Amino acid sequence: MKPITMDTLEQLRSAYCADAKAKVVRNALTKNDITLISRSFEAENSNPHIFTIDLKTMPATAQMASGRCWIFSALNVMREIIAKKYGIKEFELSQNYVAFYDKLEKANWFMECIIAEIDQPLGSEKNRFLLEGAVSDGGQWNMLTSLISKYGICPKTAMLETYQSSHTRGMNGLLNKRLRKFASDAHRAHAEDRDGDIEALRETALKEIYSLIASCFGVPPKSFTFEYYDKDGKAHAEYNVTPKEFYEKYLGVDLCDYVSVINGPTADKPYHKTFTVEYLGNVVSGNRVELLNVPMDELKTYILNTLKDGEPVWFGCDCGKDGDRETGLWDDAQYDYEGTFDMDLSMTKAEMLDARQSAMNHAMVITGVNLVEDKPTRWKIENSWGDKPGNKGYFTASDTWFDRYVYVAAIHKKYLSDEAKAALLEEPALLSPWDPFGTLAD
Repeated sequence: MKPITMDTLEQLRSAYCADAKAKVVRNALTKNDITLISRSFEAENSNPHIFTIDLKTMPATAQMASGRCWIFSALNVMREIIAKKYGIKEFELSQNYVAFYDKLEKANWFMECIIAEIDQPLGSEKNRFLLEGAVSDGGQWNMLTSLISKYGICPKTAMLETYQSSHTRGMNGLLNKRLRKFASDAHRAHAEDRDGDIEALRETALKEIYSLIASCFGVPPKSFTFEYYDKDGKAHAEYNVTPKEFYEKYLGVDLCDYVSVINGPTADKPYHKTFTVEYLGNVVSGNRVELLNVPMDELKTYILNTLKDGEPVWFGCDCGKDGDRETGLWDDAQYDYEGTFDMDLSMTKAEMLDARQSAMNHAMVITGVNLVEDKPTRWKIENSWGDKPGNKGYFTASDTWFDRYVYVAAIHKKYLSDEAKAALLEEPALLSPWDPFGTLAD
């Protein structure tokens, strides 16, 4: 290992102090945010909030201080389908209802994963991964289909938000402490040849965890009354509807017909192959997380064809890169950090994935696109951060940002190529639990 010597330090200092531009940057940064002095305002001018395909969708929703973006965005897609069928001007599906069962199922999933690794010490690589993440707010499309196939959906009026459902940090801390206690107790029982006690430990933990979630989120309804106004202002009501009946009748869409199509240009993920991530899921015996990898141009073709048919698209991305929350713009050209600091920051999408510079961390809805000669130049995004940021909660993404930071979209099988459909028939390759294509569930 090579240390920094005093001679090296002096050379670095002298070179920096002789740089007149560095002095200007240093002075600017004493009173300004780093993004402000690196901002390229031409990017904003180049991406107006105007789109050749612009689906008319409902007002933006607000996930508040929670990581339930994947639930909000998926339910936002579903409410548009329901609203179109029944002429409903505006409503929401209950995100809290889905989140309740997600927490409960994830807790059970975690305990089953711990039991599967019971022969390995708690400090093993996989156990350490499980314990560090435990149960979070995030999730993937297949995890959502597992929940809804089992529990259905309901209008927001049937299970409203609570403070805890909108501010999940406190409950998550208690939940994960209880789960880590289970892991500790189960491993102790195994070490003492008391494997027969582990199931009782799991049942006790599950009972306590249900009580915690119910106290924080409320008790999910077994049935409810669905009331709404149609576009002509006429009131409608259906009584004693169960969440499963509501899913089957009012949505009437088999969510399992949608495929998680990814763009992962790394060497370990050949195109037109499917993948799954070890220990990624929520519902035991539910749908396995399966990811179909295709080139970006192919993924964008699927998305475009879906939009042309009037249906918005659920997708996952890295929203932390090159974004301005106030203006509602994501554009990889709007911050010139390389020019500001004379640094080489160039990385390909594959390099960013391999080096952990980028990974999925947010899910949203694509509701429009601007086309020039049938090629996309920018995309309209429905976010779930409320109606204050961006354009009343809607954002714009440049096509080059889209190429770099969009990783997955839920696409109906009917839009897939024959080659892609054939790949779905193959057994998915197993990726490590910490693969970057599992991070949306963090």
